[in-house]
Amino acid sequence: MSNSRRAALLAAACSMGLVAGLASVAHAETLADALALAYQTNPTLQGQRANQRVTDEGVVQAKTAFRPTLNASADATASRTDLANPVTAVVGGQIVTRDHTTGSGSGASLALQQPLYTGGRASANLTAAQADVLAGREDLRSVEQSVLGNVIQSYVDVRRDQERLRIAQENVSVLNRQLEESKARFEVGEITRTDVAQSEARLASAQASQSSAQAILAASRAAYAAVVGQNPTDLAPEPSLAALLPSSVEQAFDLVDKNNPQIQAARYAEQAAAARVAVAKAAYRPTVGARAGLDTDATRTNGTGRDFGDYNRGYTASVTASIPLFTGGLINSQVRAAQERENAARTQVEGAQRSALQQISTAWNNLLASRANLVSNEEQVRATRIAFEGVRQEQQVGLRTTLDVLNAQLELANAEVALVVARRDEYVASASVLQAMGVLNVANLAPEVERYDPVKSYDKVNHAFGWVPWEPLVKGIDKVGAPSTAVKGQPKPAGK
Repeated sequence: MSNSRRAALLAAACSMGLVAGLASVAHAETLADALALAYQTNPTLQGQRANQRVTDEGVVQAKTAFRPTLNASADATASRTDLANPVTAVVGGQIVTRDHTTGSGSGASLALQQPLYTGGRASANLTAAQADVLAGREDLRSVEQSVLGNVIQSYVDVRRDQERLRIAQENVSVLNRQLEESKARFEVGEITRTDVAQSEARLASAQASQSSAQAILAASRAAYAAVVGQNPTDLAPEPSLAALLPSSVEQAFDLVDKNNPQIQAARYAEQAAAARVAVAKAAYRPTVGARAGLDTDATRTNGTGRDFGDYNRGYTASVTASIPLFTGGLINSQVRAAQERENAARTQVEGAQRSALQQISTAWNNLLASRANLVSNEEQVRATRIAFEGVRQEQQVGLRTTLDVLNAQLELANAEVALVVARRDEYVASASVLQAMGVLNVANLAPEVERYDPVKSYDKVNHAFGWVPWEPLVKGIDKVGAPSTAVKGQPKPAGK
């Protein structure tokens, strides 16, 4: 973490007021700005995108089962043999006696292998990898929604706590004036020392509440900096989400089944599990492969007065077919295990659907309740403000006591805080409904932001070097007699 970023987060954690820390380089002034910055820099989101790119590589790796492999190898050897009986020979007219022999050799080989038929294993592995990619994209969308939801919550939390601090500060100011007024009236004998003490006690309580509001705001600012990546400044009012919300709970339920990323991810995971059952079953079927090789070797021996050297070159070509006859129950066990994993994936779809329905039901009812609370709190603030002004005027003519005024002021401050909290709750509830439906995305919330497209990354690696002209033919052959990769209860897709 850079020093400037560390200083920015420290300022967010320690700030006790509304002034933003100077360590932050850029400042989000609107909710769209905060969403855009988090969308581009949030580490949780960046990590999930990297994980998705890892999943994309699974498709590339699965496709290699249809492609040839070319391997080269080389070796060199040297040897020495001590002779029990030295050998005497005439070399160049001279008699030479040697008590050992030496030898050396080298070899190289080149092998080309091409799978021709895997019984459908390669095709099923590719189908599973492709389903994994689709499931991963839904997981990425879920993380995006979670991050954006956290940004919205931290944004409105800061605005709520700023308002709570403002109300607390105003309350302290009003009670300070009330205390000064009480002291002046006590000096002229209009009220007793008890009234002054009541004003002092209420002011002390308000000052404590102000300190608490400052601490709460500091915590909210730190949470904002953690998810967005910078300190909050003067945040603009959040835009309305009404245009994105469904008109009825029935419409919300319909959209959940179509758009909720947890449900979609579970369905793709079930497809991957079904394909892996086919992978296990393909082990019963024969496999066919072709091989072509080139082997060379050279040897040299010296030690008896004569040198011997040989150089050989060989070519090989073969087509090999194999089929398992007895595996001790291994394949049967692998098939059963894969089938149980498919059963587990199927139940997870049902679990995801139930969880999503619970989520949208809870969010929708919270939204209705928060809207009703907001209307009630607005009416409460209006009535309490009128009552406070009336009590103050009645105190001027001796119809109300100092305690009556203090109580009215406290009720007004509490009502204003409740209204601020109700506005925050209504907005968060609206975002929760959108998240449950699967439409809480940057395209709807900040359309001007350049969006991350996982398909581009997938296409980049999927079309990388490695394709061969005969690959489609091998794929077609591999599907002949292959086990079905379709999910149970669903029709087999065309071409599978």
